[in-house]
Amino acid sequence: MARDAPAAGSGGSAGSLPNLVTIVGRGVPSNFELAVDGDLDLVGGDPPEATIRISNGVAEGGITDGVCRFRFDGELAAVQFLDWDGAPAPDSPHTPIVHADYDDAARCDDAARCDGAARCDDAAR
Repeated sequence: MARDAPAAGSGGSAGSLPNLVTIVGRGVPSNFELAVDGDLDLVGGDPPEATIRISNGVAEGGITDGVCRFRFDGELAAVQFLDWDGAPAPDSPHTPIVHADYDDAARCDDAARCDGAARCDDAAR
């Protein structure tokens, strides 16, 4: 796991990073590690920033309740929960929820084919 300065980010400003990953705690202390193949920045959440470390596209931290949000570019490479209530992730109702939102407009082959809702228009292809 990365061991650098607290939540300083790894490069791009949050405004220039098109994708969003959200981690939602479910009441049991859990440690997480999240890796992307690009830049990564903490953009908000309930856990104190001092408990989250970011280095070279990898964030590590802890969450019990609340929400942690990160902006990133590239692809989400891995998410790992290192500690929860002892039950394996698929069997535990307490494993944090992870949701990634990709900016579809940035992922289209041709930006002119994307509509205002940032979705690729399949009919135009």
